[in-house]
This record gives sequence, C-alpha cells and structure tokens, in this order.
Amino acid sequence: MFKTLLIANRGEIACRVIRTAKRLGIRTVAVYSDADAGAQHVRMADVAVRLGPAAARDSYLNVERVLAAARDSGADAVHPGYGFLSENTAFAQACAAAGIAFVGPGIAAIESMGSKRAAKEAMARVGVPVLPGYHGERQGLDELESEAERVGLPLIVKPSGGGGGKGMQIVTERAQLRVALEAARRLASSAFADPSLLLERYLPAPRHVEVQLLADTHGKVLHLFTRDCSVQRRHQKLIEEAPAPGIPESVRERLHAAAVTVARTIGYTNAGTVEFLYADGEFWFMEMNTRLQVEHPVTEAITGLDLVEWQLRIAAGEPLPFEQSQLAPRGHAIEVRVCAEDPDHDFMPTSGLLHRADWPVSAAGVRVDAGFAAGDVVPSDYDSLLAKVIAHGRDRAEAIDRLQVALARTHLAGVSDNAAWLHRALATEAFRAGGVTTRFLTEQARALQAPADPPEAVLQAAARAVLSEPRARAAQRSPASPWEMGDAFRVNLASPSQVTLLCQGRKHVVDVQGHAPVGDVITELRGHDVVAWHRAEKFTLALLDPREIVATNSAAEGELVARLPGLVVQLAVAIGDAVEAGQVVMVVEAMKMEHSIAAPQAGRVRALHYAVGERVLEGAILAEIEADPV
Repeated sequence: MFKTLLIANRGEIACRVIRTAKRLGIRTVAVYSDADAGAQHVRMADVAVRLGPAAARDSYLNVERVLAAARDSGADAVHPGYGFLSENTAFAQACAAAGIAFVGPGIAAIESMGSKRAAKEAMARVGVPVLPGYHGERQGLDELESEAERVGLPLIVKPSGGGGGKGMQIVTERAQLRVALEAARRLASSAFADPSLLLERYLPAPRHVEVQLLADTHGKVLHLFTRDCSVQRRHQKLIEEAPAPGIPESVRERLHAAAVTVARTIGYTNAGTVEFLYADGEFWFMEMNTRLQVEHPVTEAITGLDLVEWQLRIAAGEPLPFEQSQLAPRGHAIEVRVCAEDPDHDFMPTSGLLHRADWPVSAAGVRVDAGFAAGDVVPSDYDSLLAKVIAHGRDRAEAIDRLQVALARTHLAGVSDNAAWLHRALATEAFRAGGVTTRFLTEQARALQAPADPPEAVLQAAARAVLSEPRARAAQRSPASPWEMGDAFRVNLASPSQVTLLCQGRKHVVDVQGHAPVGDVITELRGHDVVAWHRAEKFTLALLDPREIVATNSAAEGELVARLPGLVVQLAVAIGDAVEAGQVVMVVEAMKMEHSIAAPQAGRVRALHYAVGERVLEGAILAEIEADPV
C-alpha cells in the first residue's frame, strides 16, 4: 500500500479521500489555490502545498505545479478525485514518468473514452446500443449544421471532450442551431481545451441510468449495480439513488452486461461508471466516466464497500477478493447535492462567507460528505457543491423519509443554497412514485416553487430576533414614562413593537408582543438580515428602516446587475438597440457555467459597461435599458 497520497482536488471529494486514506494509515497531502488557503481539505490533510492563484488553470489544472507538489511532498501516489485533472491523459502520463502511481485507469482507457465521438463509434462496433447522431471528424460549423439536419430535430449538442453536462445545448428549432453550436464550442474550448462537438438525437424525456464498475489489474471486472441520476438542472445532477427504481430485472441485467462489455473492450481498471439514457425499456450508451463519480456514496451504502479504498488497493496492484455472485444490493440509498446556488433565480451560483453550517451528521441512516464548515469562504471560482447528504434505508420510502429529516436539519447562512428546494423535490408525488425523467424540473415546476410569503411564525421569530439584538433593543427602548409613548399602551399588557421586514421584494409590517421565542423556527441574525428556517424552508428577511423605503423604491430601473463575479464572454446587443423584455443582452461565465443576462423590460440599450473578456464583480451594473415610453 502507498505511504503518501497527494489529493489533486479540493472541496468535499478531497475531504472524502483524505478520510479513507487516514483510515488506511496513509499520509495525506492536500493542494490548494489562494482561494482555498483556509479550506477544510487543507485543514484535514497532514501536509498542504500551495499551487498558485485562484484561477483553476493556474492551480488545480496546472499539471506541472501539481506534479511538483507531489514530488516535493514525497507522494508515491496521486488521487485526482473528479473533475480537474481526473481524466487528463497528460497528467496521468506525467505521473507515470515521475514514478508516481495515478489512482485511476490506465492511460489508454482514459484516451479511449476521452472523446465522446470516438467512444460512441467504438461501442457501436461491439454491440452496445448508441443513439443516432454525428460523431465524425468534420467539425466546421457549416458541416455540423448539415449533419444536424441529417440527424433531425430535436437534437443535443455536446462538447466531445467534456463531462458533467457542461456546454450541452438542446436544439428544437432550426433557427436555434447556429447559436447553440457557437455556444457549445465556446464553452468546450474554455472548459476542456477541445472545441470538437458531437450531435445526438435528443430524447425529450429519458431517464439517466448508470452502472458502477470495479476492475482490477488481474482481469476481473465487477458491476456494482445501477444508479438513477435523472433529477438534473442544466444537465448536472442534483439527486442520485441506488439501485435505479422501476427497471425490469431483465433490462437491469442487460444494463449490467453492457457496462461490463464497455470496460472489457477498453481494458479498463480501477473504479469507473458507464452512463446510459433509458426510456420505455430500452437504453443507449452515453459515455464512460473514467474516474470516481460524485454520486459514489449511494453505491457504497447499498454494497458496504468503500470505493476509494478499492481504488487505492487496485492502484497498488491488489486483486479484488470477491466475486460478482457475492455482491447484492442491500436496501436503498439516495443522495442530494447541497450547493451554493439560488433555485429561485435559475440556480444561479452564489459565493461568500459561510456564517453558519449545521450538517445533519447525527440523523439516523444519514451520511454527510461536506467540504465546507462554518467560517469557510465559498469561492466563486469553482463548482458550487458544498456537501452531499446521503440517506440509506431498508427500502426507498424509508430512504426518502430519512433524507427529508436530514435536510430539515441542514441550516446554512451566508450564501444562498438549495437545501429547501431538494426537500420539496423529495416530497413530490412524482419523485416518491419513482422513475422520474430528466424533465422533472419542468414537469414539477409548480410543486418545486418556494412559498410566496413566509408564514406568520417566521415573521414573528424574525422580528423578535431583531428586537433581541442589543442595538435594536436600544433603538426600541421606551421613554421613561409609558404615558409618553404612542403605541397603544394598556395597563398590565405587554408593550407591542413594530418591525418592518422585506422578504423576496415584499414588505411585511410585523406587530410583536413580547420577546418569547417562537417554536419550530430557527433564526440567525447578521446585521440587518435575518435568516430563518421553518419546517425545511429557509427565509431571508431584511430589516427595513421606514425612512429608507422611498430610497429603495426609487432605485434605478432597467439596470442589469451581476449576481456574482464572472467573465463577459458575449455581447448580444449594442448601445442604441431596441430590446424586448427577456431578450439576452450579454452572457457571463461564472463558476464554470454560462449565464444569459436578459433585459428586465422592453426598451433601448442605454449603456453597456463591460466588453467581452472583461471581469465583473458581484453587484456591478452590467448594462442599462431605458424603458419604452408608456
């Protein structure tokens, strides 16, 4: 077994790998960028090495710097986690040349699956089902448009060298095609340094089903059953479960066999996942992830195996000591990805200081893989994942119930998060019935909406939190005599106080009697803001000084404000152009995703304050739209 392991990653997966390595008695080395200098994975490791500035290309994606950190720290193995360099053949080759074990598959296997185009062609040759599409070498925009017309609409455009749903574009109308190709190519180039694309027939309502594999260097390939990852936003998973529900046993066996065929065809070793689209009893190969998956804990829960441990053992040359016949799924497990994002605003990523982080670590049947704790800063430079909360039960219903209890005990303050949205998703009849498709967010939009207004209990608790704060008490202190007050004072009755709160743009005037706590509501007070949690819902309320109402209401209209730091990658209009409400004005790349900035109203572009290639700060005014005269 290895003596020193460098984890070439960050966040929850780095923490996850460190835990297993320490259990095995392996010395751990963390790497970090300037944005992560105080991060949890840095605190957990035995040694931490700085890589460079916050930008991933200068730190976590810099092969030379990561390899130098491995050499300087005496690491005899590197675990890449997922994302970053986990499927980078140049990095795997550099590790091999330096005599450092790469905890993952061989270089040839990574290369064979590194291009989705080549992978689909290879799998079709060995009889693994693939969807109709174009996976060829002709990559000019005109050629791609021609091939798209041959494949037919609807279709999906994918970066050939990418993963995680990044850059995917769905095209349902001919007029959308050129724009989609340009957007996909732009993100493919920036995120994966590979501008090539593939086209594929789009299934409007499939399920995303995958098979976990383990393969050693002695020729044994085992499947660890199925997972369902159909609940997604922007083609990125939010809820995953194992085994995949509602699949006939005969189809399940074919899925297992197809996944094993994929692995054997490319000589795969270590842990990997084969992903399929599934609909109406049929399935089609999508890709193989030649690394550990984010959702691996649900497989661990139903098999009792530590996949990171077996990654390390396989990389060290150990054979798998068990047979396929000895493995069987036990119960059901579901995982949710708790992210720093705002579901009420198209899941826009958020960043900042995490003032509070209560994770449900003591809930029955629940595991938490967290990368952040209270006091940590959530950077804007990377993925928005904060933690994974996993529940295991005797059956699917128990797993859902346990996970809902866990989410109700999850309290995060300082950044927007999706914990309440996840709780709502688990509560829908559609999810509880099982077998939801990738259209879950669209079909369940109404059920997934946040409450329009906070309940009275939350308003009372928030108001009382404000009044209990010392400065607020001083401001509310009564004159020496009750007769001097104008607040409807009555003998032997508590004196009421009035607090004005703003929640989701709506004003609430709260009359408070006394200062006793309100049951079933947890509050966190930060300056003029109160965060309240009530029955799994989270509410953010701002203390509003009545004197500021006029100023608030007269704020400039038509301004497009950046919700987080980013890079302007496209301007869709020019100064003086007429625009419609909702029309895209510019595109900003932030936290590895492109965000379309739309006009809030019909009018004319009065100003554009940023050009393509310029960085913007959170709160910056990007553009100004002058409203059409009424």
